[in-house]
Amino acid sequence: MRHAELLEYRWKPAPPAEPENITFAVYAVRWLAEREIKPRTRSEYQRFLDRRLVPAFGSAQLRLIQSSDVRDWYRSLDPSRPTERAHSYQLLSAILNGAVLDELVDVNPFRIKGAAVVRRAHKIEPASVAELDAIAHAMPERLQLAVLLGGWLALRYGEIAELRRKDVDVRRGVVRVRRGVTWPNGFATIGTPKSMAGIRDVHIPPHVIGTVSAHLDRYTGPVPDALLFPAARGGNMHPRTFGKLYDKARNEVGRPDLRFHDLRHTGAVMAARAGATLAELQARLGHSTAAAAMRYQHASSDRDAEIARRLSESAGRG
Repeated sequence: MRHAELLEYRWKPAPPAEPENITFAVYAVRWLAEREIKPRTRSEYQRFLDRRLVPAFGSAQLRLIQSSDVRDWYRSLDPSRPTERAHSYQLLSAILNGAVLDELVDVNPFRIKGAAVVRRAHKIEPASVAELDAIAHAMPERLQLAVLLGGWLALRYGEIAELRRKDVDVRRGVVRVRRGVTWPNGFATIGTPKSMAGIRDVHIPPHVIGTVSAHLDRYTGPVPDALLFPAARGGNMHPRTFGKLYDKARNEVGRPDLRFHDLRHTGAVMAARAGATLAELQARLGHSTAAAAMRYQHASSDRDAEIARRLSESAGRG
């Protein structure tokens, strides 16, 4: 650029460069590599990329992906698998939002109302107290407490499988949840809970404390780091190993529909029925938002009939 051009106002800045002709597959690899996420989440994202997103959009240039392409892809997903469908949508939307921030595309072509909402396909019928006890007793003795912790304390399996002697305070009646274990790519990975809210102290119902104490005496090593529920060869018990035993127990009790994670739902509903507020449920379950805890309060709405009955009793009309 010459000085004369500036003086005569003939110089103009070069037009902005066209967005890089980067393909979805190339950008998705970069996007995932830059995310600070837990190993399990990274593994799940990679699975959705490999199975759902890259086959559909991998060779397409980001700037050429249209709303119609997204709608056609979404319609092609199996509607009988709503959770996988919603999570695939969420991931694709997040990647394209990243492309907008990186100024590789002008807008995110995602505009499908309700596509990111996970609609529960499995209707959960909470276990009764009798059913919970029966399933626990149908398990091998060394694993009976795991069922009770899943129900009465509403703990996740990954939290239970990583519990150690140092995490249990029998005197105070508290289980300290500080870690969890996941198995991305088949290997046990120990880390902090999914969110800061997951780091919590959960009080043990008094009637379960004796069972906890007996388990520590009989099945847990004396050192602070001893696992409560170790695998036969040591280390954390894989959920498939535990699941085979649990599936047998739930079938024996006549509750083949009750998955282990449904015990967490059972515990949450029981806490709501016991009068836990929304904030108390949120804290006990380790949820970072109130939205998830709200459904357990809704699930306990069947108490309204009992409340109505008691109102009549109090009026001498029952």
